[in-house]
Amino acid sequence: MESDYVIVGAGSAGCALAYRLAEAGKSVILIEFGGSDLGPFIQMPAALSYPMNMPLYDWGFQSEPEPNLGNRRLATPRGKVVGGSSSINGMIFVRGNAQDYEHWAESGAKGWSYRDVLPYFKRMETWHGGTSEYRGKNGPLHVTRGPGNNPLTKAFRKAGVQAGYDDTEDYNGHQQEGFGPYDMTVYKGRRWSTANAYLRPAKDMGVKVVRGLAQRVIIKDKVATGVEILQGGQTQIISARSEVILSASAINSPKLLMLSGIGPAEHLREHGIEVVADRAGVGKNLQDHLELYVQYNATKPVSLYKYWSLLGKAYVGARWLFTKTGIGASNQFEMAGFIRSKSGVKYPDIQFHFLPIAVRYDGKTAASGHGFQAHVGPMRSVSRGEITLKSNNPTQAPRIFFNYMSDPSDWEDFRTCIRHTREIIGQNAFDQFRGDEIQPGAMAQSDAALDDVIREHAESAFHPCGTCRMGAADDATPVVDPEARVIGVSGLRVADSSIFPRITNGNLNAPSIMTGEKVADHILGRSLPPEDLQAWQHPDWESKQR
Repeated sequence: MESDYVIVGAGSAGCALAYRLAEAGKSVILIEFGGSDLGPFIQMPAALSYPMNMPLYDWGFQSEPEPNLGNRRLATPRGKVVGGSSSINGMIFVRGNAQDYEHWAESGAKGWSYRDVLPYFKRMETWHGGTSEYRGKNGPLHVTRGPGNNPLTKAFRKAGVQAGYDDTEDYNGHQQEGFGPYDMTVYKGRRWSTANAYLRPAKDMGVKVVRGLAQRVIIKDKVATGVEILQGGQTQIISARSEVILSASAINSPKLLMLSGIGPAEHLREHGIEVVADRAGVGKNLQDHLELYVQYNATKPVSLYKYWSLLGKAYVGARWLFTKTGIGASNQFEMAGFIRSKSGVKYPDIQFHFLPIAVRYDGKTAASGHGFQAHVGPMRSVSRGEITLKSNNPTQAPRIFFNYMSDPSDWEDFRTCIRHTREIIGQNAFDQFRGDEIQPGAMAQSDAALDDVIREHAESAFHPCGTCRMGAADDATPVVDPEARVIGVSGLRVADSSIFPRITNGNLNAPSIMTGEKVADHILGRSLPPEDLQAWQHPDWESKQR
C-alpha cells in the first residue's frame, strides 16, 4: 500500500488533515486502530459519559500513581475510534484565548500567533450562533448551542454577573472573559465529531482508512518513508511518497516517535532502540487541566436528576432516537465561565463548566436527589510531566506521568478556584435552589482542608498536550519546527495537541482540529492571510480581578 501522504490517527487533527490534503488532490492513507463510530452511545450527545468509559472506544490509559494526589492513578481517556477523542469527548468547543497564541509565537512557534490561527478557526467551522466577523460560516464543523433553558443553568450566568463579572455572548469571539453560553460540536441533534465533519467527505474524495496498530515510522537515511503496522497478526508496511504525519494524540505520538528512534538518546538505548535523532524534548512538557466538581444539593426538583431513572433514560433515549431532539440532543454543558483568579493576571486562568445535575464522568450521581455542580480548575498550571516508554513493545501503553500539583502555586491556584466558585454559587440567583454543599463540603474551609479535598477528588479534564512541543528549529528542546516538521528527520511531521507549546485556555478539541487544518496548509505550501481582529482584554487587569 502506498500514497502521497500517510497519516497515523483518524482523530481530531488527523481527519481535518486528511480532508484538506484530499481536497487538494493528494492521495492519502489514514491509519486508525479503532473501529466504527456508529451507534447511539457516540452519536447521542447526552450519552457522553458512556463512550469514554467503554474499552471498545477508549484506549483505557491510566496515569502512573500521582504522588501529590495521594498516589492515585487517574483515568486518561483517548479515543480509539474514527474521530478519535472528538468521538468520545464532552463536545465543548473552546478556541482558547488570543493571548494563548501570542505566547506560542513568543515561545518559538513563529506563525502561530492569534492573527495567524484565527483564519483557520474560521475556515473550519459553520457557527450557528449568529453573524460575527470572528466566526466562520462555511466550514465542515458545525458548532451550535444547547437551549440553555434549565433554571439552574440560567441562574449560573446570572450569578456570575451578580458577583461582578462580565456577561459575554460569545467567548470564542471578541471577548472570552465572563459568563455566557457554551458552544458545542453538535449538529441536528447528533455529535458532530471530525469523523462526521471531515472523514466521511474525505473518504468520498478518495481517502483510504486502513485499520491497524502503527508500530513505528520507517526511516531510511533520516528520511521517513512509511509506517509499519500490525494488522491481523501480520506486519505490513504502508509507504509514503511524500510525507508521514503523526496525529496519534499527546500520548501516542511521542510513543511512536520514540519507537522509531526519535527521542532522548539515553532513554531509547535503555530499551534497545537505535537512535535516529536525539531529541531530548520528545515526551517531555506533558500538560493537562485538573478540575474539581463543586457540588450542591438542589432544594427544588429542577435538575436533570428527574431523568436519571431507567424510565427517564428510556424516554430521553427514545425521543432522541426518533426525533434527535430533547435532553438527549445536548451535552448539557450549556453555560460557561472564564475569569481571572486575581488582579495582575492578563487573561482568564479559571474555567467553569456548569452542569444542572450532580454527577461524575463515570455516570455515578453524587447527590441522593436533585443537585448541580460547577467543574472548576486552573488553566495554566506550571507543573510538567512526561511520556516515556515502558518497553520497545508497540502493543504496550507508554508510561504516563503528569506530575500534577508538583508546584506550590498549583495549590494556591486551586484553592482560589474553589473559593471563587463558592462566592458565585452564593449569589442571590441561586437562593431559591441552593441546598447543602456536597463537595468540598461546608466544613472544608481552611487551606489544609481544601488541599485534602483536592488531593482526594481532583480529576483530569482529559486535556493532555505538549509532548512534541513546537518551537524554533535551532532550539534544543522543541520536537517540531513551526511548520510541524520533526527536527532532525525529513518527511515527517506531527499534527495534534502534542505540538502545543503551552496548554490553551479551555477544552482542547477546537485547537487540535485547527492544528490539523493549519498543518495541512504548511504541507501544501500555502497559508491563509492573517487577520488583525483584536480580542478583548480587561482594561484594568493590572489592578482589578473583575
